[in-house]
Amino acid sequence: MKLSTYKIRIRHRIVLLTIVATLVGLFSSAQTKVILLGTGTPNPDPAHAGSSVAIIVNDNVYLVDFGAGIVRQAAKMTPKYGGEFPQLEATNLKLAFLTHLHSDHTIGLPDLLLTPWVLERDVPLEIYGPTGTKHLADNIVEAYKADIDYRLNGLEPANENGWKVNTHEFTDDGMVYQDSLVKVEAFHVVHGGWKNAFGFRFTTPDKTIVISGDTRPCNNILEYSKGADILIHEVYSYFRWTKRNDFWQKYHAANHTSTYELGELAAKAKPGKVVLYHLLFWGDTEEDLLNEIAEKYNGEVIVGRDFMVIE
Repeated sequence: MKLSTYKIRIRHRIVLLTIVATLVGLFSSAQTKVILLGTGTPNPDPAHAGSSVAIIVNDNVYLVDFGAGIVRQAAKMTPKYGGEFPQLEATNLKLAFLTHLHSDHTIGLPDLLLTPWVLERDVPLEIYGPTGTKHLADNIVEAYKADIDYRLNGLEPANENGWKVNTHEFTDDGMVYQDSLVKVEAFHVVHGGWKNAFGFRFTTPDKTIVISGDTRPCNNILEYSKGADILIHEVYSYFRWTKRNDFWQKYHAANHTSTYELGELAAKAKPGKVVLYHLLFWGDTEEDLLNEIAEKYNGEVIVGRDFMVIE
């Protein structure tokens, strides 16, 4: 073998080993944190903002749902406002996933689309959601056309791209997004008559996180939750549900998950921890919810609160 050829092969191996070492270092040092930006429902409870979850992996942020107040909720967690997460600065809010089109999960979309742009986000917002997401996003852009035109052509400086949105719709269960740090799988859930309601399973280098979206108990949420490190699941008080009239009992049983049902699901799925969100207390306390779930499940359960950080 010629010396020059040998040297080239050595260099190639060094480059390959360097790439491998870099990837190993990236994965071994990855730190996933989950931040509950909003744990509420359509009820205008000031203590529980609209449904939204942020998953942070190193410097990357992935949003799930965009309830009322999403950008301000995220801002509160940044150093500028006393928080610890510069990843949640408005200009970093570039990637979002939508479980379904109910208004309490989408009403913050104009905020998520336009506020970061006003603050100089210079790339389009990327949204992954079910059928109907593009219609929603495109019509929001149309509705705010006057504002967008003024910012682009008036006295205020504004970039050409930050107001735009790229929508990626999906219809089937399976992987909908992947990058170097995360794999995102979507799966159908049963939310009353919604044909396109989904949950998500995020797989990062150090965590598996499942987010239920709105759902009653179903096989998909059970299967995708098995062995997850963190299961973030909606819930309503079973005791208070029994006090409601027949109409609302039927509605909530078809659309949502009671404390008892969630306890039974968790006992089968065995996640590392269960985090409650989209909370329907109806006058119950956090302790009441935990006690009801504990009748069916003896694992770790956390009642989610806005701005809670979970690792």
